[in-house]
Amino acid sequence: MEQRRTHKWDLLLVAGLLLLSAILFLFLSLGQEEGAGVRVCVDGVEVASYSLEQEGTYPLNGGSNILVIADGAAWISEADCPDDLCVKQGKVRSGGQCITCLPNKLTVTVYGADSAVDLVS
Repeated sequence: MEQRRTHKWDLLLVAGLLLLSAILFLFLSLGQEEGAGVRVCVDGVEVASYSLEQEGTYPLNGGSNILVIADGAAWISEADCPDDLCVKQGKVRSGGQCITCLPNKLTVTVYGADSAVDLVS
């Protein structure tokens, strides 16, 4: 009899945690600001800025990275760094999201349409 109650409380705990996770996921995903464009910085200095509405392929950092913008998202399709982590980071489209290539000292940061300051460091 004692095992049955424990099992019931375990199921209630798991159901509660799943519900809480779903609510947090919805809250965080619906609260994200849609990106308007990307800022490209090399070694901390902004070198370019592109709109997410303007589709294209852009060589960055002397051609060491290739930035692709399509369907309102940006991603690095090619890189000459040894680990290709920037390529594996995938697409970014929401304000504040960032792609970083440490070997090439490159960052691609999405900014929102009405945001004056995206990040404070």
